[in-house]
Amino acid sequence: MVVSVVANALLITGFVLVMMLLVEYLNVVTRGVVRQRLHRSGGRLPAVLVGTLPGCFGAFTDVALYIHGAVSLGALAGSMTASSGDEAFVMLALFPRRAVLLFGVLLVYGLAVGWAVDRLFGTRFFGGAACKSGLAIHEAEGASFRLRWRQPGVRRWTIDRVLLVGGVAAFALAVGTGLVASDESMWIRAVVVALGLVVAGFVAAAPAHFVREHLVGHIVREHAPRIFLWTLGALAVTEWATRSGLGIEAFIEHHTALALLVAAAVGVIPESGPHLLFVTLYANGVLPFSVLLTSSVVQDGHGMLPLLAESRTEFVRVKAINLVAGLALGYLVLLLGY
Repeated sequence: MVVSVVANALLITGFVLVMMLLVEYLNVVTRGVVRQRLHRSGGRLPAVLVGTLPGCFGAFTDVALYIHGAVSLGALAGSMTASSGDEAFVMLALFPRRAVLLFGVLLVYGLAVGWAVDRLFGTRFFGGAACKSGLAIHEAEGASFRLRWRQPGVRRWTIDRVLLVGGVAAFALAVGTGLVASDESMWIRAVVVALGLVVAGFVAAAPAHFVREHLVGHIVREHAPRIFLWTLGALAVTEWATRSGLGIEAFIEHHTALALLVAAAVGVIPESGPHLLFVTLYANGVLPFSVLLTSSVVQDGHGMLPLLAESRTEFVRVKAINLVAGLALGYLVLLLGY
């Protein structure tokens, strides 16, 4: 049991990190375009589309734009409704087909929530103290970022780059040969291998600053330990719940409405990790789709932390909207039998 739980946690963490490394690369390469289009439109559609992206990049972008008066309260609320934080990567690893369906539902619902908020409260913008310094998002780096497959000198191959390329390549090789994820279908393993090799190539060719600050400093050091520990804990609790004989499945089956309420309450926490419990319970067939949907609507990883730092009132306002939206949709889907 212990070996299986640890192995699954390592597998999920590896997949999540590969996806996050790819998103971080796309973030730096395209952030100028994304930001400019969002700023020009100020509308709900681009904000919600960006918020649907796995990880917290979309949430952070929309929060930053909201603080600077570029998008409305409805756009931010819709974005947070559609966002699933880092848990989106875990869902893609555990149940990819259903995860994509869930993201589609969240996108449509996020647009509906954003429209409803702007209609009910008017198109209002950030009510806290306006930030006068502008968005510090490494504009120069985004504009000058280039992949260089051939660069002179050996200084470019730092220990960070060597370990990261080696680790990603080893993970792809382990999945491809069936050392891990041998029970997954061939097409899923092929996609993981392809993504791993692409990311390894990006890491090998990316500028040293990008590797050091964005990939190692941000993804590996900040996200990896937390993702692994929370995943390990969630898997251990799930495994214990299914083996303990306490009748967890039967309790949830007869008290699904209560489980849905708990999922919504936990979703208020502005942090990635606690929500993984509901993801793993759903993946093991313990929770119905309605509970996972509620958790996904209310929670947004740690994407709301910057807003909490700027204005507690605005944070509570957005989370309250998401809480009501999550409970409303969750109980509706539960009544429909899902």
